Amino acid sequence: MLRFILACLFIFSFGLPSSSARPAPYALRISCGARKNVRTPPTYALWFKDIAYTGGIPANATSPSYITPPLKTLRYFPISEGPNNCYNIVRVPKGHYSVRIFFGVVDQPNFDKEPLFDISIEGTQISSLKSGWSSEDDQVFAEGLMFLMGGTATICFHSTGHGDPAILSIEILQVDDKAYNFGQGWSQGVILRTATRLTCGTGKPRFDEDYSGDHWGGDRFWNPRRSFGKGADSPRSTENTIKKASVSPNFYPEALYQSALVSTDDQPDLTYSLDVEPNRKYSVWLHFAEIDATITAEGKRVFDVVINGDTFFEDVDIIKMSGDRYAALVLNATVTVSGRTLTVVLQPKAGGRAIINAIEVFEIITAEFKTLRDEVGALQKMKKALALPSRFGWNGDPCIPPQHPWSGADCQLDKNTSRWFIDGLDLDNQGLKGFLPKDISKLKHLQSINLSQNSIQGGIPASLGSVTSLEVLDLSDNSFNGSIPETLGELTSLRILNLNGNSLSGKVPAAVGGRLLHRASFNFTDNAGLCGIPGLPACGHHLSSGAKIGIAFGVSLALLLIVACAMIWWKRRQNILRAQQIAARGAPYAKKRTHVSHDIQMSRHGNNNNHGQARTAVENGPSLLS
Repeated sequence: MLRFILACLFIFSFGLPSSSARPAPYALRISCGARKNVRTPPTYALWFKDIAYTGGIPANATSPSYITPPLKTLRYFPISEGPNNCYNIVRVPKGHYSVRIFFGVVDQPNFDKEPLFDISIEGTQISSLKSGWSSEDDQVFAEGLMFLMGGTATICFHSTGHGDPAILSIEILQVDDKAYNFGQGWSQGVILRTATRLTCGTGKPRFDEDYSGDHWGGDRFWNPRRSFGKGADSPRSTENTIKKASVSPNFYPEALYQSALVSTDDQPDLTYSLDVEPNRKYSVWLHFAEIDATITAEGKRVFDVVINGDTFFEDVDIIKMSGDRYAALVLNATVTVSGRTLTVVLQPKAGGRAIINAIEVFEIITAEFKTLRDEVGALQKMKKALALPSRFGWNGDPCIPPQHPWSGADCQLDKNTSRWFIDGLDLDNQGLKGFLPKDISKLKHLQSINLSQNSIQGGIPASLGSVTSLEVLDLSDNSFNGSIPETLGELTSLRILNLNGNSLSGKVPAAVGGRLLHRASFNFTDNAGLCGIPGLPACGHHLSSGAKIGIAFGVSLALLLIVACAMIWWKRRQNILRAQQIAARGAPYAKKRTHVSHDIQMSRHGNNNNHGQARTAVENGPSLLS
């Protein structure tokens, strides 16, 4: 009991252990284009091969920057494979993640040395490469903090017509669920795109791994900044231990606070400016630790923090606010930027100089609403059933990012459900083959379908009759066969129905033909087997499919009976003829036998008379001879 009380007092006094008591975070590193798993120095991190994640073409890589992972391969996506190509990674545990993509250059002649393309994660565009990216260390990758709650991670690359997207590596690193919580507006529906991350007062680029940082920090890259301008500042450094650095939820590496920039007497304001996208919100994180040996107590250094002209923090006293010298202090502000520059100014109020150790700036992005899952699945089945050419690039989500929707699919956002849906398919004259699957009925919001001038075969799915919002259905100039489903008569909103130029047969259902009375436009021509409405041949008695099958069965059975009877009659006739032939061959012998029998009988009769005469002579005595 005493041990239990002492343990509780220890926890209450010193707090729970940080990440040391937690299991290791989920981490997946993919070496794009690699045929086998590899490890890279200096940390010998494990990179998995990327077999079965995506399409594209593997190739040898040229690294655009010395900070990129030392990998030898990449994967690029030629425009012939479509404008949207994705890595689809499954079995990702639900959680909060840092997702980072490094870009590469194909190590072959005649390839674009700086392709420009867009990057999206889970349907939200987080980056758009601009000319010059390959010469800036912090632009050779795209990175975002986000929640992945669906068990998957879909990372897509969207061509913009300026070279083929080429990807060197992908990292999915789990971080604390509350990491970078910036307060009001922060939620699972928010993505923080890394705009910049600086370590001040040093010339060495570092990753958290290089700092021996906690794995729950996500292995951040810190771009070095020795100065903000000539004569504007001077560096400071220390080897003293920094308190309160690697703590939950952000787990910053201690070494991050062991270097800093301090303003000068000539330029007491410490100023940093960053080019940003206009009309966006940014989350700014400022890192401080009093490592200047000349500042030993509270009140010796006090300054204000001004961002784009607005004072966000007044009277910042690092020792007072952190509780000690050599102790970490982190300040966070959310800033709306209307222009193209974000400027942070530290204005001294006491002590004459300002100090800063590190800066992080993130663009705050609201995650895109996704497309209804059933409709995505239906389009994927259509893609397979119709043998959709790869140039369409039907990968990822059909409606998001809105900058790169699927070609041929029209989308609308339902503001009530916060989901996208498909309200139109426009795929005429696209060389489609195969058949139209019944799953098309899962696109319940369709208003228009145009699949004309293709080579689609098979029947028209009866399930189309359940898409009651349908107004236009154009299946003309294909190879559809069979009859027109009666369910199409249930499409009460239908205005245009073009089925001409196919191989349809049978009577046009009365419910479909009746739509003519409601001023709908129909075209059934060039279907040799169709009948039953004005403009088409007249039909005989219309029979149902079951009746047709029954009649066909009856006719077949009757024919079988006729053939059987004919065989029996033929065999009987053959037997009769054979018997007659045998009888005809035996007739002469029968006549001769009749004559012989008659002679024998006559002979026997004569002999009998002689015997009678003999008996008389004996009885009467000898006769007199003359």
